[in-house]
Amino acid sequence: MCVKELLKDIEDCRSRMIQLTASASFTDHIVVDISTKLDRLLNKYYTLTAKK
Repeated sequence: MCVKELLKDIEDCRSRMIQLTASASFTDHIVVDISTKLDRLLNKYYTLTAKK
């Protein structure tokens, strides 16, 4: 996965999480799942960009 695609996925995931929190609790399992996905994407981004 290239950095550009990863950044798009991060932004999509962040937007989705914001939308979910408008109608669900921060502890709702759906919000926690998307937050976990966002964390993984951010960690992947850091790993890819830290090696350069």
